[in-house]
Amino acid sequence: MNKDVDMGVAGSLTMIILVASIAFLLRSFYKRYTRLEKREDGKN
Repeated sequence: MNKDVDMGVAGSLTMIILVASIAFLLRSFYKRYTRLEKREDGKN
């Protein structure tokens, strides 16, 4: 039983880290994309 509980905690922690890192990457890419869009609008 202990092994199942430990695996569950480790799995949830891993999922939290994965989701947080993916969200951070998506946000940084979105910021960069919007900045490029604004720059393109400024050129035209």
